[in-house]
Amino acid sequence: MAALLFGTFILMLAIGVPVAFSIVIASVVVLVKGDVQLLMVIQRMFTSADSFSLIAVPFFIFAGDLMAKGKVSKVLVEFAEALLGMIKGGLSIVSVLAGMFFAAISGSGAATTAAVGATLIPELEKRGYDKARSAALIAAAGTIGVVIPPSVPMVLYAVIAEQSVNTLFKNGFIPGILMGGILIVISLWDAAKYNYPKGAPFSFKNVAKTFLRAIWGILMPLIILGGIFSGYFTPSEAADVAVIYAILVSLFVYRDMTLKDLFTIMKGSAKTSAVIMIIISCSGPFGWVLANWKIPEAIASGVLNVSSNPYIIMFLIAVIILIAGVFMETSSAIIILTPVFLPLVKAMNISLVHFGIVFVVGIAIGMITPPVAINLFVASGITGLPIEKISRAVIPYLLGLVLVFFLILYVPMVVPGLM
Repeated sequence: MAALLFGTFILMLAIGVPVAFSIVIASVVVLVKGDVQLLMVIQRMFTSADSFSLIAVPFFIFAGDLMAKGKVSKVLVEFAEALLGMIKGGLSIVSVLAGMFFAAISGSGAATTAAVGATLIPELEKRGYDKARSAALIAAAGTIGVVIPPSVPMVLYAVIAEQSVNTLFKNGFIPGILMGGILIVISLWDAAKYNYPKGAPFSFKNVAKTFLRAIWGILMPLIILGGIFSGYFTPSEAADVAVIYAILVSLFVYRDMTLKDLFTIMKGSAKTSAVIMIIISCSGPFGWVLANWKIPEAIASGVLNVSSNPYIIMFLIAVIILIAGVFMETSSAIIILTPVFLPLVKAMNISLVHFGIVFVVGIAIGMITPPVAINLFVASGITGLPIEKISRAVIPYLLGLVLVFFLILYVPMVVPGLM
């Protein structure tokens, strides 16, 4: 049954069937073969989407889109440049820090890349930075968008693995900072190699001025994450607060958005959310098939027969995660592979929170690995450069992120909450 399930799924993907429909078709084929009533498909699809925690997904997407398409990203970049622009290649550091900060607002890699890229890539090009490498750096920084909380993939993993969203969020900060740190190191090396210019001299007056303009954007992650970790509201409620805050700031503080713009953004966010929710729904029958025929347990038993060394097994899982990121969209990979990996991870007594962080970081790297490299496509759309050129330029950043990925995998104490 495992061969039939995964074989059908891969065949459907190969002939161009969308991921959600590939999942449900593969499940139906196995159910027909097993003589199970197909009414179960509808029941499981409804049950999968009927979760309070999943309310956070569309609202975080909507809040991220509101902030990305408004003035917030611009004023945050101005503040970061006032702080660090005087360093040689300082605008590269600003690009990474802006990506990290926007990650704490959007929860989306593509939204982070779009917001930071639209603001900074033209400025980087004007100051003599290599256009392809600048686009690649911002795309790489966009991967942090799903690691630093709030994170949509972490919410999905938490629901499937029955883990606390709060705990996953708390453990996402250090990995996100490590990812940003390695990107900054590589960008500084680039600055020395290509002799990138310094920005304007440091000025307390300019820092204060840009800080006052950016204060409303800076407050957003503090309100969201502070509310979650202090217990004032759940992650789902925090997502609602984020949307209300983003609307108020855009309409009445920066006044960079009309009601018509708001409606347009809402439609775009609804489409993005619908794609994720249909995948979640279709994963219901898929998960039932996995559980009914004990496929994950069989896979775990087979792997453990190959080796009982947890380091080797985790390496194999890590390689699968990285490969999955090359061919699958982030949310799809989380939804499909989590039920498959869980029995194996539990058998090795590995923390499900640690594994969740590893999974999210690994699958985030897939956002800059073609052919399914959404951040590279966003950067290509902003710059007009061919995807192949940006793909070559992103290699140093990709290698740096993979290094951080294996550090998190094998040295869990770098994440304080796991010690």
